Amino acid sequence: MIRIRSIDCETTGMPEAEGGAEIVEIGWCDIAVKLDDPVPGAVRAWIEPGRWGSQLCNPGRPIPPEAMAVHHIRDAEVAAMPTAADVLANVMGGGANYFAAHNADFERKFITNDVKWICTFKVALRLWPDASHHSNQFLRYFLPLQIDDETLAMPPHRAGPDAYVTAHLLVMELESGKVSIDDMVRWSNGPALLPRVNFGKHKGAKWDDVPLDYLSWIVDKSDMDRDIKANAKHWLKVRTQKAAQ
Repeated sequence: MIRIRSIDCETTGMPEAEGGAEIVEIGWCDIAVKLDDPVPGAVRAWIEPGRWGSQLCNPGRPIPPEAMAVHHIRDAEVAAMPTAADVLANVMGGGANYFAAHNADFERKFITNDVKWICTFKVALRLWPDASHHSNQFLRYFLPLQIDDETLAMPPHRAGPDAYVTAHLLVMELESGKVSIDDMVRWSNGPALLPRVNFGKHKGAKWDDVPLDYLSWIVDKSDMDRDIKANAKHWLKVRTQKAAQ
């Protein structure tokens, strides 16, 4: 059996902000995965009973109002709590073979370990490209997810409930039959392949409908960021292969 631990962090802000940011709450939920059951190539996954939870953390600094407006965690609630380092020492143990998060790039800026990560957001973009949004709460109702205990999934934007919802999303991704764990890890280490353009004169258009010369310009001549260039390069390759068939 393989164990994947879904992780979610609530913080004092964005890590790239001046002065950085610190964790104020950590949530987790374990998923058990059994391969080749009942037939070779099949995957069965489930939320492990009792293996979930959350813990407030003392960030060692005041929580800005902007952050409180998202997760509603106040300074007084975390004043007597352990540090994130102490909490993570326990969360990172326990025999997890993989870690997962929705937008794992964010969690990985706060958590450093040698275990492979799965980003359920990047996987969802590939499995359900026609969804209008890909947040875990949107996908919860769009798919819809079969939540084992709705009380554990509330309220949103708290570490425990978000980790619990993400775990259910990961179960659906694993049992879709469309992707392997190795594929998930590989996709998670690459750029987020957005189904639609989110900038410029083609904003809102499907990448598959963007003119080839514009894709080439993005790849070869633009100063856009790595992820945008990677998206354009990916779709340029796909479109070129289609044209050659």
